[in-house]
Amino acid sequence: MLALAFLIFSCANNSSSDHRVPRLRISEFPLQSSVRAIEVVDSNTVWFAGSGGQFGYTRDGGQTWVIDSIKYGDSTLEFRSIAVTGQAVYVLSVATPALLFRSADQGQNWSLVYREDHNAAFYDAMAFWDDRDGIAIGDPTDSCLSVILTRDGGATWQKLPCSALPPLAEGEFAFAASNTNIALVDDQVWVVTGGKKARVFHSPDRGLSWTVYDTPIRQGGAMTGIFSAHFYDAQTGVIFGGDWENQEQNTQNKAFTSDGGRTWELRSDGRDPGYRSCVQFVPGSNGQELFAVGMPGISYSADQGHSWQELDKASYYTIRIAPAGNVAWLAGKNRIARMTW
Repeated sequence: MLALAFLIFSCANNSSSDHRVPRLRISEFPLQSSVRAIEVVDSNTVWFAGSGGQFGYTRDGGQTWVIDSIKYGDSTLEFRSIAVTGQAVYVLSVATPALLFRSADQGQNWSLVYREDHNAAFYDAMAFWDDRDGIAIGDPTDSCLSVILTRDGGATWQKLPCSALPPLAEGEFAFAASNTNIALVDDQVWVVTGGKKARVFHSPDRGLSWTVYDTPIRQGGAMTGIFSAHFYDAQTGVIFGGDWENQEQNTQNKAFTSDGGRTWELRSDGRDPGYRSCVQFVPGSNGQELFAVGMPGISYSADQGHSWQELDKASYYTIRIAPAGNVAWLAGKNRIARMTW
């Protein structure tokens, strides 16, 4: 293990006097890894996993870091999924072989708890309802999404058969852009897709049964669709994405639901952001405030997506907001950042 202390780069955003628009302070921490997967425990504690098999964490707001890497034979690991529970930490690699590791001692030792060798294996996101029940999803190896579940704290994982899942359309898959293809509230889970179809797969019972809903998000191309989803509560949710190959396109790339994902409403006022790879509600905002990040830009809405402000032009892949609601952690290419407002 290696503990590192980083110099902090800070900036304040003074672009607007509107009292609803946050004034950001961003502290950046350089890394030798491209990071799309972070898990925020509290305002000062965040875990990350990224390229080169790297993982790490800070417990003091970024003043010091513990950083290490996982090696597995000759495989060059890239992690785009991470989950942290009260009992363990989990990281999941993309591509073949798909490797899911578990650590019960803060990353000092890792156990391989799931391996998949199908040549089409590519896992995109992972999340846990509690210390025992978790889910990871990936691109199809057959006619359905790859969905694996654990009921024993991640010690073992089982892949759902396609008979238990709605079928995928040809050319429909998921994006490993920010570890936010999965959204959880209570016993529910929503999983989002892109490509030829941009849809929302929903289970009310922790993955036992599934329904799929259409959305109005841009779809039909190789890099179109939903890249991120988040639910404020069981009824209020947002999906975001667009066209990675046309990132300025700012219509048909964001939609909201007030009925648990059954129906979705596009929102656009002409000034809102184009492609974004991650969106998150602000805790304690009654489902009104959101941040969305992508390449480039940090965008903010105070009215559930009816209007947006670009707060910074920095590029990040993912964002997670601490439960306190005024601290967020972001990650991107060779960096992590702590943002306050």
